[in-house]
This record gives sequence, C-alpha cells and structure tokens, in this order.
Amino acid sequence: MSKLLLIGAGPGDPELITLKAIRGLQEADVVLYDALVNKELLKHCRPDCELVYVGKKPGIHQYQQIYINDMIVDNAKRYQTVVRLKGGDPFVFGRGHEELEHARAHGIDVEVIPGISSALSVPALSEIPLTKRGVNESFWVITGTTSNLELSRDVYLAAQSSATIVILMGMKQLPQIIDVFRNARGSEEAIGIIQNGSRPDERSVFGTISTIGRQVADSGISSPAIIVIGEVVKLGRVKEMKLALQQNNSLSLKCS
Repeated sequence: MSKLLLIGAGPGDPELITLKAIRGLQEADVVLYDALVNKELLKHCRPDCELVYVGKKPGIHQYQQIYINDMIVDNAKRYQTVVRLKGGDPFVFGRGHEELEHARAHGIDVEVIPGISSALSVPALSEIPLTKRGVNESFWVITGTTSNLELSRDVYLAAQSSATIVILMGMKQLPQIIDVFRNARGSEEAIGIIQNGSRPDERSVFGTISTIGRQVADSGISSPAIIVIGEVVKLGRVKEMKLALQQNNSLSLKCS
C-alpha cells in the first residue's frame, strides 16, 4: 500500500530539519514541495525521485489546494512513497491536516513528521524569548491575513493581552496591525519584523509601534516575514536593538 509522508521542512535553514524528515526524503519516490521550502533539502532525495513544485499563487489559494489534494492521491496511485514537503510545520497555518484528511479518505496511509515552525525558531535565532519570567506568561501565534484577505479578529483580542504576539503572513496588514496595537498597548510597545528568518538573506528591523512603519518603508523589508510584538523583543540581540531604538529616538527628536 502507498503512503504519504507529510513533512515539515523547517523555517528555511536546510540544517533546521529533523533526522526523521531527512530519512523520509531519502525514501521518497516523489516529492511535492512548497515555495518556502529550501531547495537544498531536495538533495537528500534519490536521483530517481520525481520533484514537483506546487507553490501557491496569491488570490487562487482555494483552487490550488484542491489541485494539490488531487495530486497527492494521483501520485499515491503511481508511487509507493509520496512526500508532501511543506515549509515550517505542516500543522501551523500550513493546511497540512486538510491534506491528511483527503489522503486518508482515499485509503492512503499517512505519517506526519513535524517541522520547526518559523513562529518559534525565527524569534529564537534573534535571541527573542517568546516567554520570559516576570515579563509575560504566554504567547499567541496568529495569521495576519485570513482566507478572505482581511485582518484576523484574533489580532484585536491578542492586543488586549500581555502576551508576546507572533504574526505570520501579516505584512500586507501592517498598517492595521500598528493601529490596533497603538490603541491597545501604546506607541512605545516593542516590535520586530524579520524577513527570510534563518536564511543567509535574512533582514530585520526592530523598533516601537511609533517607529516601525517608517523603518519598514526605509528598509524595504517585505514578505515572507514574521512580526513579533511585546516587551520580550527588547531582550533579543540586545546591542543591535538598543542601537536601533537610540537611532529612532534621535530621529524623533530631530523631527520634533
């Protein structure tokens, strides 16, 4: 009987993948991989393994997900081991469970091999602790953009808490996010934005709710990026962030 291995590829650094995931890639007869997957990982596959890119395009996600589901089933009819390789962790805004359900509904055995989510690893690589004793008691991970391309309502709820907030897929909603947190937590709340986290081309900006819009415009940072909001942001890469905050304060004073 054919099987589907639903594998998380991690945040982008090809070394941040589990040994079990590598063994799965080595077993694969075909790999269906996403846009955010580092192609270096495909070198773990056998030379005769078929590699199929199934990255989604903005605006037609629903159609493409149905197409991907069907591709999983079609390939399971042709091959013994099908790997679905997804960026980060397949169960964190990755629609992995939908693919699991679809495969099992067609009689395909499924094994899930979790990945390291960017929501956890990218802040850690910037030395930002998502929780810190005496600072906060929890963290939220939220999608910035819902399926109807609007800001998630959970952002409003999260802003009312003292938790660290990690927002994925939120760059298009950044002006709204800034407004929500300015109203709920004030203009001096710390915020960091990290693009291509864990990759060689990683870029980041750190500041406050009052400065981050200008910093993003000046730096040109865009998607894919994660947004981290909360007092713990001040603890990460302390020297770099303090310097950035001092520069922002100096600019504010000059402007005033």
